[in-house]
Amino acid sequence: MYRLHIDIPIDTNEEEAIYIAEAMISTISQHVRLRSQINDQITGMNYRLGHDEDRQKSNYLNKNENGHVNNKKIRLTFDQSP
Repeated sequence: MYRLHIDIPIDTNEEEAIYIAEAMISTISQHVRLRSQINDQITGMNYRLGHDEDRQKSNYLNKNENGHVNNKKIRLTFDQSP
């Protein structure tokens, strides 16, 4: 299976990078609600915010109450409605 990987350099400041990444995902989710707008076979997408120097591929959008991050991607599922 082929996968589309998009690498977008954002910012060196973590708070600003989180803000921009969340705004981008929000925009995508608002404008591409229906998978038929892209292709009926595309049901959603996984995403994470990483850092170039983090070799463990942590997701900085997924922090716990202690500020620790994990490497789980977040899933955005597109609506199946026509």
